[in-house]
Amino acid sequence: MKIAKVNGFEVNKQAVGFELDRLVRFYMSHGMSMQEIKDNLPKLQEKALDQAIGARLLLERSQQLDVPVSAADIDAEVAKVVEQVGGEENFKKALAAQNITEESFRSELEKGARVNKLVEQACTGVEEPTEQEVTDFYEAHKSEYVTEPKVLCQHILVKVEDNSSSDEKSAAFEKILAIKERIAAGGNFAEEAEKNSDCPSGREGGSLGWFGPGMMVPEFDKVAFEMKKGEVSGVVTTQFGYHIIYKADEQPGGQQTLVDVHDQIKDLLRHGARGKAVDAFVAELREKAEIEFLEVE
Repeated sequence: MKIAKVNGFEVNKQAVGFELDRLVRFYMSHGMSMQEIKDNLPKLQEKALDQAIGARLLLERSQQLDVPVSAADIDAEVAKVVEQVGGEENFKKALAAQNITEESFRSELEKGARVNKLVEQACTGVEEPTEQEVTDFYEAHKSEYVTEPKVLCQHILVKVEDNSSSDEKSAAFEKILAIKERIAAGGNFAEEAEKNSDCPSGREGGSLGWFGPGMMVPEFDKVAFEMKKGEVSGVVTTQFGYHIIYKADEQPGGQQTLVDVHDQIKDLLRHGARGKAVDAFVAELREKAEIEFLEVE
């Protein structure tokens, strides 16, 4: 893995990892799949290193310019964090767990606030994306805004191990049949799952949440998508054992409309325009900086 020294300061693996995490979350929120993330990981790591270098240069420049940040600005940032962690008591516990004083925490927030103000200055003059630009982007990338169908299911599993004897397999099959009969007679699926399922999801009434095609093993996947909403399946055999599936809901896949993705596209275009402005500003700082690249394990 590559890291860098910027004007003698080491931009370490943690800093690069922080930027990589931000990139992954951003691109996933704009439709990039986990497989696409994996396929593009080397490029994302390079971009994360560039952003970590840029963040260091922006911090140094904000300190040189002594960008003004008021106590009220920091109070507002602290208040946001307190709300995010669930209150003052949790906030203090979190600081104590990391062995950080509130004073040092506020100092770090102040650094971040200075950088944010410097970034806003760099983005002065960047215009909001127009409706025509949003529409043009949608038309050019329409094929990327297609959703897969999803289903919401619960299941009950009676496990069968690879080395189970014929008698053990028969007993497991009889157990799942008895459960299915009780449900067919009016029994509560979630209660049966809590009492009898060998899957950890049993604690949640067998809920598997929403999932798309290919996320489950093929035998399970096929039945879940072929069932009608509100149906309970027959016994489904997979490598894990015997299942009964209840299909609680479904969402059809298909083309997303411009209305569906308007705000998402506008945010993406805004982010891109601001990114170019910041990149140009950072490029000027890089020309005057001493940057050394290092390889670490």
